[in-house]
Amino acid sequence: MRIGLLTEGGYPYVNGEPGLWCDRLVRGLEQHEFDVYAITRGEHQEAEGWDPLPPQVGRVRTASLWDAEDDGVVYGRRTRRRFAEYYGELVAILCATVPEEASGRAGSAASRADATGARDQFTQEADRFANALYGLAELARDKGGLPRALRSETAVRALESACRAPGAHRSAREARVFDLLTVVARLESILRPLSLDWYQDDGLGAVDLCHAASGGTAALPGLLARHFCEVPLLLTEYGVRLRAHYLNEPDSSPSIRFLLAAFHGRLAAETYRRAAFITPGNTHARRWQERCGADRAKLRTVHPGMDATPFAEVGESPERSDPHTLVWVGRVEPAKDLVSLLHAFAEIRKDEPKTRLRIVGGPSGPEGAAYLAHCKGLAAQLFPDEADGPHAVGSNPVTFEEIGGPELPSRADAYASGALVVLSSVVEGFPTGLVEAMFCGRATVSTDVGAVVEAIGGTGLVVPPRNPRALAEACVALLRDPERRARLGAAARARALELFTVEQNVAAFHGIYLDILSRTPARRVVLDDTGEPLPFSVPAEAHVPGRWTDTTTRAVARGGPAWATDTPVRATPRTSDSGHVPRTGTSPSATAAGRAAVPVRAVEGAGVEAPVSTAESSPAGVLVSRAAVSAAEGARAGVPVSVTDWARAAVPVSADEGSGAVDPGAAADRVTAAASVSTTEGAR
Repeated sequence: MRIGLLTEGGYPYVNGEPGLWCDRLVRGLEQHEFDVYAITRGEHQEAEGWDPLPPQVGRVRTASLWDAEDDGVVYGRRTRRRFAEYYGELVAILCATVPEEASGRAGSAASRADATGARDQFTQEADRFANALYGLAELARDKGGLPRALRSETAVRALESACRAPGAHRSAREARVFDLLTVVARLESILRPLSLDWYQDDGLGAVDLCHAASGGTAALPGLLARHFCEVPLLLTEYGVRLRAHYLNEPDSSPSIRFLLAAFHGRLAAETYRRAAFITPGNTHARRWQERCGADRAKLRTVHPGMDATPFAEVGESPERSDPHTLVWVGRVEPAKDLVSLLHAFAEIRKDEPKTRLRIVGGPSGPEGAAYLAHCKGLAAQLFPDEADGPHAVGSNPVTFEEIGGPELPSRADAYASGALVVLSSVVEGFPTGLVEAMFCGRATVSTDVGAVVEAIGGTGLVVPPRNPRALAEACVALLRDPERRARLGAAARARALELFTVEQNVAAFHGIYLDILSRTPARRVVLDDTGEPLPFSVPAEAHVPGRWTDTTTRAVARGGPAWATDTPVRATPRTSDSGHVPRTGTSPSATAAGRAAVPVRAVEGAGVEAPVSTAESSPAGVLVSRAAVSAAEGARAGVPVSVTDWARAAVPVSADEGSGAVDPGAAADRVTAAASVSTTEGAR
């Protein structure tokens, strides 16, 4: 099948946050074809270029959120009136005081009636938001984009009117001019995908499934592809965007935080409502999604896949650890609460004087650098340099190190240096560092935040956050009991290998892809040489090159024009002075009448072009059904296939040219011969 992978600030760029996960998914599902639609967050990200792309990536299209170039479009009076109507409705919903969606069972008849009324009002507000959002999208499609309108004075006045309207929330009523300008600019950046030209029959309309690697802006193209082209949407969230907004906007005014939080909440609810399935990475994210309105029937928890190979040697050699060393590994920032860890270590040293603490990791931004300097000063104050004698050089029991040095060349070496791995965070999503420690067979002591308990299960000790005494007592208990440490470490490694490997992640998404396609009607219509539609749907397996494909027919999106058969854009690198791989442009070319558009696949760095798919009918005029293709696939996989059953599955749909009669015998002979060829290939 053909997957449209939607990313924001990540894959295929080198410094993207979720890029590694996307790369593992694409490489693991090599039987599918991927089109990557990437949204970038900054100029520096584009300057650093792409990661090497696997051959199954057919094309890459990019758009930026950081530049605000004027498109030069001049809007007429009617367009301005339509924009004011849709945008005014959108911001009015954000400013209104809306009751929370009722959930659970009410205790009394009155409370049940209130809950029902709240749900009805919540549904009505969700429909209003969706109508306004898709109205803006249709206006942008008709006029070639709305970047100037979204930054215009009309947008500012509409937001101001909504904030001053009766019934507006108090935080919205208190918005100042600076707050209004800031919110309008932020909404324009988030809504920039409305103006993209991705929603055509040769763009996202040509894929079988849109897979958004995150919520928010990355999922917006998937919503529009579903709205315009009926493409099903799969949403994967390892961090909920609304939660990230609350964590990343502490210094903004209450009005800005309220209005943007209202928008992120509404957009998340609309995405959850339209998505075919939602795959949170852990139970913590799943609770946030349910709180934002996600239907439990659509939720499928898929733990992030991590490569266990770099940690295999350490995990199989537990004797390498120092029994008196604690290790902390991660990015240094205030959310990690290293201050509490240092105070807990002071308590540990009272009971176990030989214990040492290694803090491994670099700072995260300017704030992290300042926090690291503060922690180093606190460590020097709590633990003065100790010397064995008057002529010896003292050393501090706490060391601050980074990965890549002579002593710690890799993260596996960092975990191997200690007998116990500690996590002291006050805010955490999915604890990647703990899972790496589990791969290394190390016992862990962590704070109960985020998805920590879900990750470690019963293979480590968990204490409340911001409680140095409890953290110290748990560490001392494991330092004094090496047998218990060994048991917990072995159990942790077994749990990590079972739940958090790349293989289980790829297998889970492969099954979800097939599940979504099995529930989705076929959207493409196969046309014959005369432009007339042929009966029966096109199976997903028709994208795989084989003997059942042919170039004499063409496929277009249902409801789309017959001439929309342009070839996709190749993901070929551009020659530049910096040597980085650039963004891909658009250069479609029309195909001859009656022939299918053949997508081309670009091999990164080589420029080799190869056909990926062709049209979906046989030269003899027989359109193979989904059952026939599945039988052929089973034959190639080594599964016994009945030629008779396959012949029954094939349905003749066309006759000899110039006559309307169908020859069943000739068609059956052709199908039987094709089945014999495919079965022979499977035997090989």
